[in-house]
Amino acid sequence: MTKLWWAQINAVIRLEMKKTLFARRSLWIYVLALLPVFLFTAHTVFTSRDRERSRHIASKSEKTLAYQDLQAIKPEMTSQEVIAQLGKPPLRFHWNEQRPLESGGSEEIPHESYHYSDGVNDLYVDIAEGRVSSVHLHQGYNLAQDSIVFAGVFQFFYLRLAIFFGCLGIFMNLFRGEILDKSLHFYFLAPIRREVLMVGKFLAGLLATCLVFVTSELLQILVFTWSFSPNLRDLYLYQNHGLAHSAAYLGITALACLGYGAFFLAAGMLFRNPILPAAAILGWEAVNPFLPALLKKFSVIYYLKSLCPVDIPSPPGMPALMSLLISNPDPVSTPVAILGIMIVALLVLYISSFQARRMEINYTTE
Repeated sequence: MTKLWWAQINAVIRLEMKKTLFARRSLWIYVLALLPVFLFTAHTVFTSRDRERSRHIASKSEKTLAYQDLQAIKPEMTSQEVIAQLGKPPLRFHWNEQRPLESGGSEEIPHESYHYSDGVNDLYVDIAEGRVSSVHLHQGYNLAQDSIVFAGVFQFFYLRLAIFFGCLGIFMNLFRGEILDKSLHFYFLAPIRREVLMVGKFLAGLLATCLVFVTSELLQILVFTWSFSPNLRDLYLYQNHGLAHSAAYLGITALACLGYGAFFLAAGMLFRNPILPAAAILGWEAVNPFLPALLKKFSVIYYLKSLCPVDIPSPPGMPALMSLLISNPDPVSTPVAILGIMIVALLVLYISSFQARRMEINYTTE
């Protein structure tokens, strides 16, 4: 009997994968999944142009500069000291400021701006009356900051919006879409147990969402690391835990599809209007950081945030509510988070199996 059930599950998966992956109503899910890829691709293109410009400026420098040379420039240094340290600036701008005097007149203050580069990092020096008034050193590569930006896009857009609504669109329609298309009775007339049908549909939805979103996440990682130089890429992947972080992001994506998929499959079987349960789940996930410790555990995002490999720091002056949304003050361990999502998903699917047995079709009331 088990062999027959697996054969039936495989047949359902093949049918559902074709309908899910190639349906017109799934096109928006592909767009949603690929938006971060487009974002990081645009970032890579712009940063590549900036670095090409930096290399061009460095090639015009009087001296071959290193990052330490750029760091040596401090406020209150004279323009002669800057030129003695770095050479004549490749880019130099002049302008005059009319500064009012207490007597009612005005005086003309000469200003200069120097732009140096070592080929990767850029130094901007503002000089007023022959002395350095301000220094801005722009780093071409900042692994810590770039990792935080990637983590922010993953946690606040990819997990909370892209995967959430992607799973909503796929899993909610596994049964509800069949009812609207008036085709579910074909499955119910076939010699297949309702529970087996439900498992086959769920696995098809899980495979489809994992294929779309895990592939998108992999492309995001590739584009993100491609913006680094070869030496810096090796440093990030092999010494700064880049490979471990990448594996964690891919695993979290798959677990998010599992957790949200189970809830939306159940919602599609229990409710005629998917908007209400989707809004309720979205609201519950959104307010999770503000809930008591016990209630936090009854959500998917709580366990997913505990698995995220990079913590996003709260900038100074950020409101307390926003800081609470970003932070995860009481994360659970990795094994507990993984088991928690799996157990919750299995429990939801077990409850849904009872609904599948009692499910009746009346197309005239739908």
